[in-house]
Amino acid sequence: MDMPWIIDTFFTLFAFTLIILMVPGFAMLEAGLVRTKNVTAVLTINTMIYMVAGLVFFLWGYNLAFGGWNDSSMSKYAAFLFQMAFVGKTVNIVSGGISERSRIIPLAVFALFMAGLIYPLAVNLTWGSNILANTPFDISNMHDLAGSSVIHSTGGWALLAAILIIGPRKGKYTKSGRIRVIPANNIPLVVLGAFLLWIGWFGFNGGSVSSISSKDAADMVALVILNTNNAGLIGGFTVFVLSYLKYKKFDITMILNGALGGLVAITAGADVVNPYEALIIGAIGGIIVFFAVPFFDRIKIDDPVGALSVHLLNGIWGTLAAGIWGKGVSLAAQTKGILIIGVFAFSISYIIIFIINKIIAFRTDEEHEIEGLDVNECGIEAYPEFKRTF
Repeated sequence: MDMPWIIDTFFTLFAFTLIILMVPGFAMLEAGLVRTKNVTAVLTINTMIYMVAGLVFFLWGYNLAFGGWNDSSMSKYAAFLFQMAFVGKTVNIVSGGISERSRIIPLAVFALFMAGLIYPLAVNLTWGSNILANTPFDISNMHDLAGSSVIHSTGGWALLAAILIIGPRKGKYTKSGRIRVIPANNIPLVVLGAFLLWIGWFGFNGGSVSSISSKDAADMVALVILNTNNAGLIGGFTVFVLSYLKYKKFDITMILNGALGGLVAITAGADVVNPYEALIIGAIGGIIVFFAVPFFDRIKIDDPVGALSVHLLNGIWGTLAAGIWGKGVSLAAQTKGILIIGVFAFSISYIIIFIINKIIAFRTDEEHEIEGLDVNECGIEAYPEFKRTF
């Protein structure tokens, strides 16, 4: 009699564990993309985000999002853990995009607000208790399986607000308008991080089906994971081809970001499209990344890890794509959801970051930025035997 409850609880805990692999995934990806003088700071920030976001979501964020701990289909503790695994990702998106110039304490304060206010309210309006029900701003009919908008775009809008307030890294853009390329320091770490994220996405999307205890539910989980993988494969391959056509080179960092863009894009509608439609969605996701990364550089929006291209733009695209191809999904509802989430997430993030920045400067001072955050924020260098490049 209790077997479906037990199976779904176990499935949710397994999905939670896969999603937690995204914690080292973000950490390794970002540690590989920044310069060696900032690696320890990046790793410390990622560790801090998991701890702060998880604790805050446990203490009050989950209740704000869902109105309580009631779940009759599985253990309420498993349901909480699955949702808690999501919350830190919104802050990871922000921290990666402002890495190499942001201090740890103000980021920790913002993580508290993201996990305890911004993200829970975004969830409340879509998956949760819906405080805007029966108002013109009700977006609960927006289809967003695992958070193309709720997670990825929310984090992306917050990142855009942070970059506009904090500004670019020193020396990234010259006075003459040239863009200085700052290469990744450790390509193997970038590859490891990207594939840990990819693996975590199977729990991210597959677990969002919420059940595997019947034949139909198990078939849906398998379809969602197939669609997720297909979108990642084609997103990366699309950038692989475009890189060669344009530059006659294969940039592994861009290829992997193309795969991640495809994964973000399929996150909203992996349960309402077929595997061939998932290929189209993922391919367009890769194209978006390929052209958006240099575009942001041209307008002097400094994003060291390409998070705006991967998470913000593909979060928007993925939500729209679910409305274009998704069976029974309204494109109008998707568009309305994108707009409301965007206005809400950007405006409240901008206000909070602006206030935090006035009290505790988000950005490290120029001398410390040149020397590196590892020495000044952490007192430990990741590669002390290496000669650091300024």
